[in-house]
This record gives sequence, structure tokens and C-alpha cells, in this order.
Amino acid sequence: QVHLVESGGGLVQPGGSLRLSCEASGFTLDNFAFNWFRQAPGKEREGVSCISSSGGRTGYADSVKGRFTISRDNAKNTVYLQMNSLKPDDTAVYYCAASQVGLLFRHTCTTSASGMNFWGKGTLVTVSS
Repeated sequence: QVHLVESGGGLVQPGGSLRLSCEASGFTLDNFAFNWFRQAPGKEREGVSCISSSGGRTGYADSVKGRFTISRDNAKNTVYLQMNSLKPDDTAVYYCAASQVGLLFRHTCTTSASGMNFWGKGTLVTVSS
């Protein structure tokens, strides 16, 4: 059975850092690109970051570029999102998602939500003083 479980959310002051983790089970990560999305109260879901199945390509929303870093450790079946210089506008539920890709697309990823095969249930990040 496939599961994506996010962790690492919590309350942090503006300017602080958090590292989110997405632990996958029930499938092999090698052929999957991963994404992080977020949804703030009353707002639409936003694509935050992506990483290709090869790990060699990453993508970021303009709102987080230079502050967030996505990475993956296939040996640990885990994808990470390091979030630095957090702002109150970063407050949201953060979701991990995975999309299966073929060999031709091993070095591509997109922050779009289309084509996701699996989703986690999310972890809440609150940035407030």
C-alpha cells in the first residue's frame, strides 16, 4: 500500500527555519518525481517546489526561490524541503506528492499539480511571532 507521510511542520517565528520530510512507502522512488505544494486558509493550492526522479533538476515558485531547497534521499525513501527565512505568508498546510515518470523525463520536473499519482495528508506550518 502506497503512503506519503509528511512531518516537520510546526510553529516558527518569522526569519526562522524548518525542514519538512516526506517519507514514502509501498513503492520505489527511483521512477518518481516529487513535489511540494501548499495551501493557506482561503487560498488556492500553490506549487512550491519539485525535484526530478534523477534528483538533478529542481524547480521553485518565485515566492520561495532562494529560501527553500528541495532534496531527496532514495536510500531513505524520503524527500525533504528545507525552508529558511520563513515569512508569515509561508503559513499553510504543506503537501508532498509523487508522479511517475519515464526514462525520457528523468531530468525534468514541474511545480504544476497535474499528473500527480500519490499525495500525502499534509503538515501544518505556521509562521508567527
